[in-house]
This record gives sequence, structure tokens and C-alpha cells, in this order.
Amino acid sequence: MQLTAVGLNHQTAPLSIREKLAFTAASLPEAVRNLARSKAAKEAVILSTCNRTELYCVGETEQIIEWLAQYHNLPAEEIRPYLYTLDNNETIRHAFRVACGLDSMVLGEPQILGQIKDAVRVAQEQESINTNLNALFQKTFAVAKEVRTDTAVGENSVSMASASVKLAEQIFPDIGDLNVLFIGAGEMIELVATYFAAKSPKLITVANRTLPRAQELCDKLGLNAEPCLLTELPDILHEYDVVVSSTASQLPLVGKGMVERALRLRLNMPMFLLDLAVPRDIEAEVGELGDAYLYTVDDMMGIVQNGKEARQKAAAEAEAMVEKKVGEFVRQQQSRQSVPLIRALRDEGERARRQVLENAMKQLAKGASAEEVLERLSIQLTNKLLHSPTQTLNKAGSENSNLVDAVAQIYQLDQHD
Repeated sequence: MQLTAVGLNHQTAPLSIREKLAFTAASLPEAVRNLARSKAAKEAVILSTCNRTELYCVGETEQIIEWLAQYHNLPAEEIRPYLYTLDNNETIRHAFRVACGLDSMVLGEPQILGQIKDAVRVAQEQESINTNLNALFQKTFAVAKEVRTDTAVGENSVSMASASVKLAEQIFPDIGDLNVLFIGAGEMIELVATYFAAKSPKLITVANRTLPRAQELCDKLGLNAEPCLLTELPDILHEYDVVVSSTASQLPLVGKGMVERALRLRLNMPMFLLDLAVPRDIEAEVGELGDAYLYTVDDMMGIVQNGKEARQKAAAEAEAMVEKKVGEFVRQQQSRQSVPLIRALRDEGERARRQVLENAMKQLAKGASAEEVLERLSIQLTNKLLHSPTQTLNKAGSENSNLVDAVAQIYQLDQHD
């Protein structure tokens, strides 16, 4: 079995499909353990973000697709059109490109590298990663570091977090006059909240499943930030002009009815809602309401592409570096695969040496001359070492030209002599 990858991303599948195939942080450990212990794969790492779900494996592609479909209770034929499947070299190239931010919605964005590291850590904790994938991802991290150090691919990037503020400013002229509600307290919310906090909104509230985590984020933000529980959402939603949500919930936390009620209490003042979660935290039907401006991660595409032209040259340099590193890693792989054969070859040579040496020692003990013993030893050793390749060549004849050429190359022979 070789390295293989099965996945889908923002380029191959709409949000409605991506959310069906996403793995939450809570479900990821059990899922990757299940995959690595199934017939589909011997090793596995699962990367699941708002923009992609990818299964990096040592396994069989079709069986991995079947496993993915079965895990999410979906027919394989329903998801197959949205999937890409990669062979050994393509998997290596793809891992490098993803880690460098070359395959991201935001070209060069750095957050994906941390997400890959988290995915690998989970796989290690679940013992679903071994020699092959460990080598791949250690090389991946090294390549990403080198590319980001030696090129400007991450410069001038418009992040999802900064784009969130830009989008809100298209609806409200001054963020400083607004009340902003963040649902969730994870990494994405922290990034977005930091950008909004820099605009000094009138009030920031962080709603989370647990108060301590919400309070921790509020302390980082400073200003007039306060925590609350998710259970309070129906009663406080109407107080906020901007709502940004990103949790690991499997079901929507904000429904159409809840927003309708909030809009009535707001006397139809507009509300900006940004759902960065996959699966979605806010029901899609909310977008049908007149004064509710609902955006998802896919809606951010146009905004985050700003400045892309300035990064194209750096991206080309990064792609060239990635291609070079792929070649290096493939050669390393091939070299490692040759190690057992080299070891076996040397062991066979050692056995032949010991055998003829023992015969020589016996002949010396019987009184044979050293010259005679050395002559016989050299003949026996030569015959033993050349017996197998000679026998193989005789059987192959001239029909197997590849084998003949390989032997000629190994022994550095001129076939025309």
C-alpha cells in the first residue's frame, strides 16, 4: 500500500456538501481511530476545516471512499462527484501545497498549518499514524516553514478574520456604534473577535457552552467584553447588530424563528450575521428574512481574493519550491524502500563469505598450502556470489531486456564486449 488521499474542498464542493462530510473536533479522535483500524487503511490522518475535509492514508482509495460514505450515512455515489483522489506522488504534493497555503481560499493563509498539526497530533494520540504518514507530515511541516521563510506567499493576504470586518463595514458605516455578539470561543472566533475589537465596538459579548472559556476570551479582548451562555441566545439576540458564529455544533444554534423574533424587537433594524461554521450554526432560511444579512464561508470568497494579484509571483516561487521538495521526498521514500533489499543482499553475501571461509579453515587444518586454499576460496566465493544473477539471466534470455539492462547497470558491464 502507498500513500493516498481522498478529499473535497471549497473548489470541488459547495458548503451544503462539505458540512455533510465534516468531522467535528469531538468526533475526530474516534473517526481517525476507526479508519486506521478498518480494512480501508493501515495509517490515517483526517483534516477537517470549514473549507476542506481530507483523509490522508496508507490504504486503498475505493475502500476509503466507502468508509467515508458509511461513516456519514451517505451513499458513496452521492459524494463521489465532489471528491478528489490522489496517488502517492500527488498526495505528497497536495500535503505540501495545503500546508503552505497554496490551496487555500486565502492564498498563503497561515492558519491551515496549525490545523494540519492539530490533525496529526490527534492521529498520533489515537495511534493511527506510523512510519509512512509520520515521515510525510514531518517533511510537510519542514517544507511549509521553508516556503513561508523564503517567499512572500503569506504577505498581503486578506484573512477570513479581517474580511469579516470589511463585510460588516459594507452594511454599517461605523463599527464603533455597534453591539457585536460572538457565538463560540474557539480559534476562528478569537481571530475574528480580535479584528472587531480593534474597531472598538460599543459592546462585545462572547456566548459559549461554558462561561470560563468565554470569560478567558473576553479577558484577552479587553474593552467592554462580557461572557454569556449559549442558552441565553434567544433572550439577547435582538440586542446585537453583528453576530459571528463558529462552533463545533452538529445542529444549528440560531434558527429562523429566533432571528424573526429578534428583528421584531429591533424594530426591523438590520442585523449582520456571519456563519463561519461547518456544519452551519445559523439556519440557511435566515437569509430569506428582509433585514437579516446572512453570509457563510463561501460568501467570503470574493472579499478574501483582494490582493491576490500581489501574491501571484510569490506563489509561483512557492510552487517551484514545493515541486523540488516533492522530488526530494519521493527519492527518500524510494531509498527507504530499498533498505530491506540492501540488507538482505548483504546478509546473503555474508553467509557466502562465512561458508567459504569455514571450508578454507578446514583445508588449512588438514595441511593444505595457503596458496591452494586461497585459490579455492576465491573460486568458491566468486561462484556463490554470481550463481543467482547468472541463473536468472540464463532463464530470462534476451526476452526480458529490462532485467538484462538492470544487471548490466548493477555490475557496470558493457553488453557489447
